[in-house]
Amino acid sequence: MESFFDTLIKAIFIENMIFSFFLGMCSYLAVSKTVKTSMGLGIAVTFVLIITAPLNWALNTYLLKAGALSWVGDAYKDVDLSYLSFMIFIATIASMTQLVEMIVEKFAPALYNSLGIFLPLIAVNCAILGVSLFMQEREYSFTDLIAFALGSGIGWWLAIVTMAAIREKIRYSNVPKPLRGLGIAFILTGLMAIAFMSFMGIKI
Repeated sequence: MESFFDTLIKAIFIENMIFSFFLGMCSYLAVSKTVKTSMGLGIAVTFVLIITAPLNWALNTYLLKAGALSWVGDAYKDVDLSYLSFMIFIATIASMTQLVEMIVEKFAPALYNSLGIFLPLIAVNCAILGVSLFMQEREYSFTDLIAFALGSGIGWWLAIVTMAAIREKIRYSNVPKPLRGLGIAFILTGLMAIAFMSFMGIKI
């Protein structure tokens, strides 16, 4: 059984949502042009993850999975609503994203304007949905889920901020014309993914 710290470190480095599963690539590639904007989006994604993952865990545990409704009565102990998981999880994520969007607009209008359309697109960020689906598939306990969600958020934030820092510096490099823009971004992502794979050999 993995400890909280083990699950957290594993989610940040070994099972990084960007570099291991390539989830959330749309926002990652589009927003990772400046460190300031990437920091804001990374924090927003982490915040949404920390809120939505426990909510989806509770919904899955007490409503969706087979036997989850046994607390209602014996007549419902065989009910399986897991086929509704995608719809319920996405609805929860969309609701929380709307809340984050309103908070950012209220307290950080400059960041809100710089993020533009990519802030509401957190609702369709595959990394956030991926955490809930991994939780369901792996049958995480609540503590393990919190560690996994926090680690996944930090890992995604680390990935996008690191990429933004590199892309800011690479503007001053003589990149071959056919590779400018997304071309070099994909190459850098691949190299960073290889670097992160080195953590797989570490036993905590």
